[in-house]
Amino acid sequence: MKSSTAFILLLVLNAAAVPAMAQSQTQDSAPVDRLRLSAELYSQGVQAQDPLFMLVAAKMRKAIAVQYSDREPTSPYPASLQLPQAQFRTWQSMLDAAENAAGEDAALLGLIEDVRAETSKGVAGGPVYSITSISAGGTDSYASLALRGGEYAEIYIEGTGSSDLNLFVHDDQDWLVCSDTDASDIAYCGWRPAQTAGFTITVENTGDAGNTYSLITN
Repeated sequence: MKSSTAFILLLVLNAAAVPAMAQSQTQDSAPVDRLRLSAELYSQGVQAQDPLFMLVAAKMRKAIAVQYSDREPTSPYPASLQLPQAQFRTWQSMLDAAENAAGEDAALLGLIEDVRAETSKGVAGGPVYSITSISAGGTDSYASLALRGGEYAEIYIEGTGSSDLNLFVHDDQDWLVCSDTDASDIAYCGWRPAQTAGFTITVENTGDAGNTYSLITN
Protein backbone atom coordinates (compact mmCIF):
# COMPACT_ATOMS: atom_id res chain seq x y z
CA MET A 1 0.00 0.00 0.00
CA LYS A 2 1.26 3.47 -0.85
CA SER A 3 2.11 5.86 1.95
CA SER A 4 -0.50 8.43 2.92
CA THR A 5 1.62 11.27 1.55
CA ALA A 6 2.03 9.62 -1.86
CA PHE A 7 -1.68 8.85 -1.92
CA ILE A 8 -2.72 12.42 -1.26
CA LEU A 9 -0.32 13.76 -3.88
CA LEU A 10 -1.63 11.35 -6.48
CA LEU A 11 -5.21 12.17 -5.58
CA VAL A 12 -4.54 15.86 -6.15
CA LEU A 13 -2.88 15.14 -9.49
CA ASN A 14 -5.80 13.04 -10.67
CA ALA A 15 -8.38 15.54 -9.47
CA ALA A 16 -6.56 18.32 -11.28
CA ALA A 17 -6.34 16.29 -14.48
CA VAL A 18 -10.09 15.82 -14.76
CA PRO A 19 -11.01 19.49 -15.48
CA ALA A 20 -8.09 19.73 -17.89
CA MET A 21 -9.36 16.77 -19.88
CA ALA A 22 -12.87 18.19 -19.89
CA GLN A 23 -11.66 21.58 -21.06
CA SER A 24 -9.82 19.97 -23.96
CA GLN A 25 -13.16 19.02 -25.49
CA THR A 26 -14.88 21.28 -28.02
CA GLN A 27 -18.11 21.35 -26.01
CA ASP A 28 -18.81 23.51 -22.99
CA SER A 29 -19.96 20.63 -20.81
CA ALA A 30 -19.72 16.89 -21.46
CA PRO A 31 -21.25 14.94 -18.57
CA VAL A 32 -21.45 11.71 -20.57
CA ASP A 33 -17.74 11.90 -21.40
CA ARG A 34 -17.02 12.32 -17.69
CA LEU A 35 -18.94 9.10 -17.09
CA ARG A 36 -16.63 7.46 -19.63
CA LEU A 37 -13.55 8.83 -17.89
CA SER A 38 -14.82 7.57 -14.55
CA ALA A 39 -15.39 4.09 -16.00
CA GLU A 40 -11.87 3.96 -17.44
CA LEU A 41 -10.33 5.10 -14.15
CA TYR A 42 -12.38 2.55 -12.25
CA SER A 43 -11.36 -0.24 -14.64
CA GLN A 44 -7.69 0.64 -14.14
CA GLY A 45 -8.23 0.65 -10.39
CA VAL A 46 -9.86 -2.78 -10.42
CA GLN A 47 -7.10 -4.27 -12.57
CA ALA A 48 -4.38 -2.88 -10.29
CA GLN A 49 -6.43 -3.21 -7.08
CA ASP A 50 -5.63 0.47 -6.53
CA PRO A 51 -8.27 2.15 -4.35
CA LEU A 52 -7.03 5.59 -5.42
CA PHE A 53 -8.31 5.23 -8.97
CA MET A 54 -11.58 3.74 -7.75
CA LEU A 55 -12.04 6.67 -5.37
CA VAL A 56 -11.42 9.33 -8.02
CA ALA A 57 -13.77 7.49 -10.40
CA ALA A 58 -16.51 7.42 -7.76
CA LYS A 59 -16.08 11.12 -7.00
CA MET A 60 -16.44 11.98 -10.70
CA ARG A 61 -19.52 9.81 -11.14
CA LYS A 62 -21.24 11.11 -8.02
CA ALA A 63 -21.30 14.61 -9.54
CA ILE A 64 -23.44 13.46 -12.51
CA ALA A 65 -27.14 12.69 -12.08
CA VAL A 66 -28.46 10.06 -14.50
CA GLN A 67 -32.03 9.02 -15.26
CA TYR A 68 -33.27 5.55 -16.23
CA SER A 69 -35.12 4.96 -19.51
CA ASP A 70 -36.83 1.77 -20.71
CA ARG A 71 -35.43 2.37 -24.20
CA GLU A 72 -34.84 -0.83 -26.18
CA PRO A 73 -33.13 -1.63 -29.49
CA THR A 74 -35.41 -1.27 -32.50
CA SER A 75 -33.51 -4.05 -34.31
CA PRO A 76 -31.65 -6.49 -32.04
CA TYR A 77 -29.97 -9.34 -33.95
CA PRO A 78 -30.08 -12.02 -32.86
CA ALA A 79 -32.76 -11.49 -30.25
CA SER A 80 -31.43 -9.97 -27.05
CA LEU A 81 -30.25 -12.42 -24.39
CA GLN A 82 -31.96 -12.88 -21.07
CA LEU A 83 -28.83 -12.40 -18.98
CA PRO A 84 -28.98 -11.86 -15.21
CA GLN A 85 -30.29 -8.38 -14.48
CA ALA A 86 -27.44 -5.88 -14.43
CA GLN A 87 -27.39 -2.45 -12.88
CA PHE A 88 -25.83 0.80 -14.00
CA ARG A 89 -22.48 1.08 -12.21
CA THR A 90 -23.03 3.64 -9.47
CA TRP A 91 -20.62 5.79 -7.50
CA GLN A 92 -21.69 3.86 -4.39
CA SER A 93 -20.52 0.55 -5.85
CA MET A 94 -17.22 2.16 -6.88
CA LEU A 95 -16.68 3.45 -3.35
CA ASP A 96 -17.50 0.04 -1.89
CA ALA A 97 -14.82 -1.50 -4.12
CA ALA A 98 -12.34 1.20 -3.11
CA GLU A 99 -13.07 0.51 0.56
CA ASN A 100 -12.46 -3.21 0.10
CA ALA A 101 -9.16 -2.54 -1.68
CA ALA A 102 -8.04 0.01 0.93
CA GLY A 103 -7.72 -2.61 3.64
CA GLU A 104 -6.82 -0.97 6.96
CA ASP A 105 -5.26 2.20 5.54
CA ALA A 106 -6.81 4.86 7.76
CA ALA A 107 -6.01 7.76 5.42
CA LEU A 108 -7.63 6.03 2.46
CA LEU A 109 -10.67 5.00 4.46
CA GLY A 110 -11.09 8.55 5.71
CA LEU A 111 -11.03 9.98 2.19
CA ILE A 112 -13.50 7.35 1.02
CA GLU A 113 -15.90 8.34 3.80
CA ASP A 114 -15.43 12.02 2.91
CA VAL A 115 -16.55 11.34 -0.65
CA ARG A 116 -19.44 9.19 0.55
CA ALA A 117 -20.64 12.00 2.82
CA GLU A 118 -20.36 14.78 0.24
CA THR A 119 -23.62 16.34 -0.88
CA SER A 120 -24.27 15.33 -4.47
CA LYS A 121 -24.29 18.22 -6.94
CA GLY A 122 -25.74 16.22 -9.81
CA VAL A 123 -28.19 18.31 -11.83
CA ALA A 124 -31.67 16.94 -12.50
CA GLY A 125 -32.40 16.36 -16.17
CA GLY A 126 -28.94 14.95 -16.85
CA PRO A 127 -27.92 11.99 -19.05
CA VAL A 128 -30.40 9.19 -19.73
CA TYR A 129 -29.40 5.52 -19.58
CA SER A 130 -30.96 2.20 -20.55
CA ILE A 131 -29.70 -1.34 -19.95
CA THR A 132 -29.72 -4.06 -22.61
CA SER A 133 -28.27 -7.55 -23.04
CA ILE A 134 -26.58 -8.45 -26.34
CA SER A 135 -25.69 -11.87 -27.73
CA ALA A 136 -22.18 -12.95 -28.70
CA GLY A 137 -21.62 -11.62 -32.22
CA GLY A 138 -24.87 -9.69 -31.98
CA THR A 139 -25.84 -6.25 -33.28
CA ASP A 140 -28.30 -3.84 -31.67
CA SER A 141 -29.67 -0.84 -33.57
CA TYR A 142 -31.49 2.18 -32.17
CA ALA A 143 -33.15 4.07 -35.01
CA SER A 144 -34.26 7.69 -35.31
CA LEU A 145 -32.64 9.17 -32.22
CA ALA A 146 -33.57 12.84 -32.61
CA LEU A 147 -30.67 15.24 -32.07
CA ARG A 148 -30.66 19.02 -32.39
CA GLY A 149 -28.42 20.76 -34.86
CA GLY A 150 -25.67 22.87 -33.32
CA GLU A 151 -25.90 21.20 -29.89
CA TYR A 152 -23.15 18.86 -28.70
CA ALA A 153 -24.37 15.24 -28.78
CA GLU A 154 -22.94 12.41 -26.69
CA ILE A 155 -23.50 8.66 -27.08
CA TYR A 156 -21.80 6.24 -24.69
CA ILE A 157 -21.93 2.50 -24.01
CA GLU A 158 -20.58 0.83 -20.89
CA GLY A 159 -20.51 -2.96 -20.70
CA THR A 160 -19.93 -5.35 -17.83
CA GLY A 161 -16.50 -6.45 -19.03
CA SER A 162 -17.36 -9.78 -20.66
CA SER A 163 -16.73 -8.92 -24.35
CA ASP A 164 -15.64 -6.22 -26.81
CA LEU A 165 -18.38 -3.76 -27.80
CA ASN A 166 -18.14 -1.34 -30.73
CA LEU A 167 -20.22 1.79 -31.29
CA PHE A 168 -21.31 3.38 -34.59
CA VAL A 169 -23.49 6.43 -35.29
CA HIS A 170 -25.05 7.09 -38.74
CA ASP A 171 -27.05 10.12 -39.86
CA ASP A 172 -30.41 10.07 -41.65
CA GLN A 173 -28.58 9.63 -44.98
CA ASP A 174 -26.76 6.56 -43.58
CA TRP A 175 -23.41 8.37 -43.49
CA LEU A 176 -21.10 7.29 -40.68
CA VAL A 177 -20.79 10.22 -38.29
CA CYS A 178 -18.75 8.67 -35.49
CA SER A 179 -17.41 5.33 -34.32
CA ASP A 180 -15.43 3.87 -31.43
CA THR A 181 -14.01 0.40 -32.08
CA ASP A 182 -11.19 -0.02 -29.58
CA ALA A 183 -10.75 -3.35 -27.81
CA SER A 184 -12.99 -2.79 -24.79
CA ASP A 185 -16.66 -2.60 -23.88
CA ILE A 186 -16.45 1.11 -23.18
CA ALA A 187 -17.16 3.25 -26.27
CA TYR A 188 -17.96 6.96 -26.71
CA CYS A 189 -18.98 9.29 -29.52
CA GLY A 190 -19.26 13.06 -29.20
CA TRP A 191 -19.95 15.49 -32.03
CA ARG A 192 -22.02 18.53 -32.99
CA PRO A 193 -24.72 17.74 -35.60
CA ALA A 194 -24.93 20.31 -38.37
CA GLN A 195 -28.72 20.15 -38.39
CA THR A 196 -31.61 18.62 -36.48
CA ALA A 197 -32.15 15.05 -37.67
CA GLY A 198 -32.65 11.44 -36.64
CA PHE A 199 -29.54 9.34 -36.05
CA THR A 200 -29.09 5.58 -35.82
CA ILE A 201 -26.97 4.07 -33.04
CA THR A 202 -25.47 0.63 -33.64
CA VAL A 203 -23.83 -1.51 -30.96
CA GLU A 204 -21.83 -4.55 -32.06
CA ASN A 205 -20.63 -7.33 -29.79
CA THR A 206 -17.49 -8.73 -31.43
CA GLY A 207 -16.76 -11.14 -28.59
CA ASP A 208 -17.69 -14.79 -28.11
CA ALA A 209 -19.74 -14.15 -24.96
CA GLY A 210 -22.92 -12.26 -24.28
CA ASN A 211 -22.72 -8.89 -22.55
CA THR A 212 -24.97 -6.43 -20.78
CA TYR A 213 -24.40 -2.75 -21.47
CA SER A 214 -25.74 0.64 -20.50
CA LEU A 215 -26.51 3.02 -23.37
CA ILE A 216 -26.19 6.60 -22.17
CA THR A 217 -27.16 9.74 -24.07
CA ASN A 218 -27.25 13.42 -23.15
